Order: sequence, then structure tokens, then C-alpha cells
Amino acid sequence: MSKIEEVRSDMIKAMKSGDKETKESLSMLLSALKNKAIDKRSDLTPEEETQVVLKEIKQTKETIETTPSEREDIINECKNRIVVLEKYAPKMMDEAEIKDIVTNLLTDLGITSPSAKDKGNIMKNLMPKVKGKADGKLVNEIVQSFFEA
Repeated sequence: MSKIEEVRSDMIKAMKSGDKETKESLSMLLSALKNKAIDKRSDLTPEEETQVVLKEIKQTKETIETTPSEREDIINECKNRIVVLEKYAPKMMDEAEIKDIVTNLLTDLGITSPSAKDKGNIMKNLMPKVKGKADGKLVNEIVQSFFEA
């Protein structure tokens, strides 16, 4: 079952149960998935579907960050949307998992004491391994911590 079918099915369940907020969040996700498929002019691969979901989550988090604190209605709506969207996102790696991958990568590359000039090479080899599985900001912070150690 593709994500589009899964989201459509869950959206129908939300409509039947009268859960307006979930229905609206799923409707937006369904639109984003369909638009991506239309742009591509073919069905989406599971990786592309995951990228769309992660992009929606990222945009919603950015909305929270840019919303004035007195607009609690918008902030709460975005938080609820993130909860709904995260059901369709893959489980993200935690700090320990990312550190293990970075440590193994440094060993594979033969880098014993990484410096800032090694960062490009490290990131180039690291990102394909964690893309869609870890937050890019967190990955960058963890790699940066290896330079300061």
C-alpha cells in the first residue's frame, strides 16, 4: 500500500469519526504527495514519499519557529499537525546511532583526528547513509562535536 492510499484511508477514517484537525493535516499531506507525483509524472517511490512527509514536518516546524508566541492557536495547530505527520515518517536515528555511524565512517576513511578541512569529505560520505533517517541539523552538530573533541 502506497503512502497516498494509506493517507487517503486514514483521512476517510478521520472524517467519519469527526476528527477535523487530523483530517485537515492528512488532507494537506495527501495534496503534497499528489502534487509531487504530478510533478514527477509517475508514481512515487517509497523514498520520495518519505521525503515529502519529512519536508511537510520540516515546514511545519519552521512555521512554529516563525510564529509569534502570542499566537498560541497557530502553534497548537502546528504541533497537532506534526503529531499526525510523524505517524507517516520513518523512525529517526537518535544521537547515539548517528555518533556510531560517524565513528565507523572516520575509521573507514582513516581519519584519526578530524579537522575542519575534513568536514566536507566526512559529510559527503555520511549524508547518503543517514538521509531520510536523521535530522540534518543534528547530524551537522554531531560531526562538529568531533572537531571540538
